[in-house]
Amino acid sequence: MDVYEKYNLKHVINADGKMTILGVSKVSDKVVAAQKLGAQNFFEMADLVVQTGKYVAKLVGSEDALIVNSASAGIAETIAGIIGQGSMYHVYHPYTDRITKREVILPMGHDVDYGAPVDVMLGVAGAKMIPAGYANMCSPEHIEMQITDQTAAILYIKSHHTVQKSMLSIPEAIEVAHRHNLPLVLDAAAEEDLTKYLKMGADAVIYSGAKAIEGPASGVVFGKAKYIGWARLQSKGMGRAMKIGKENIIGLTGAIEQYLEEGPEDGQQMIARLTPFVEQLKAIGLKVKIVQDGAGREIYRASVQTDKAQEICDKLRNGAIAIYAREYRVNVGIIEFDIRSVDESEMNQIVARMKEIMEEI
Repeated sequence: MDVYEKYNLKHVINADGKMTILGVSKVSDKVVAAQKLGAQNFFEMADLVVQTGKYVAKLVGSEDALIVNSASAGIAETIAGIIGQGSMYHVYHPYTDRITKREVILPMGHDVDYGAPVDVMLGVAGAKMIPAGYANMCSPEHIEMQITDQTAAILYIKSHHTVQKSMLSIPEAIEVAHRHNLPLVLDAAAEEDLTKYLKMGADAVIYSGAKAIEGPASGVVFGKAKYIGWARLQSKGMGRAMKIGKENIIGLTGAIEQYLEEGPEDGQQMIARLTPFVEQLKAIGLKVKIVQDGAGREIYRASVQTDKAQEICDKLRNGAIAIYAREYRVNVGIIEFDIRSVDESEMNQIVARMKEIMEEI
């Protein structure tokens, strides 16, 4: 009996991308071995957190790092740390009225729902979100005009979920923050480059451990030693509810090593795998092309244009095998297939199911 039969679960083909709702990523045998090593041994946990942080920080050229249980926890603990600035009173009383410098400026087009709203994580941290600019525009001046003596930090979300047009760049946000002696916290959860934002001068950069890195459920914060130290303190307070197990700390450490050694599948490799898939979809009468990720990442997908987009996606999800495509643009008749976690056999299954659906509708 396999796991699907045992728990009465559907088999899933994940052509949506590295999405939390589908378990994010597959981990390698090497990462599983690292998790096993962590799970079957004991550690002084405080020391494990510090030493693995130092180790992965050295790998990417960061002053320090903190492995947490998710990118969301990274946001909450980093921002809480900045608000508390090392105060143990704050750790034990994170929402105290004694500390009033709690404003965190966020471009309005970055207050998105990535599975939970960004402002909810800020609320967990005890921050007051201050939106800057407009839903479709935010300039350095819009950020600057929101800075007051109560501003604790500026938060920037680097994600395909956010508004892309007419937004200030990361270097521009860093320049404004540093000119006002504020930290720039960057949520780069699904980004693939673990070094470039640190080189730009971001003070804290947060990644999901389970997305591009393809590690276990986890997150990691790289950045300036001061901010990492403040974030680490939160494990004695609000961060206790976000603690990560030893197996996933060791697992993510191994995943980061492997990721830096081998790197992700590059764009040309993706295009090479996509080309026959696209041709097969065209052969059943669909209008298909290869497109690049809207946020500029080196990720390529098959984009299907059809006036039956929502109906097709519903049928894909509700078949004997649940096939998940990207549905962000079904309202304008576009379905995308992300093949990073899809092998050739699964692509053939997608084509076969699409053919069945096209014959039904």
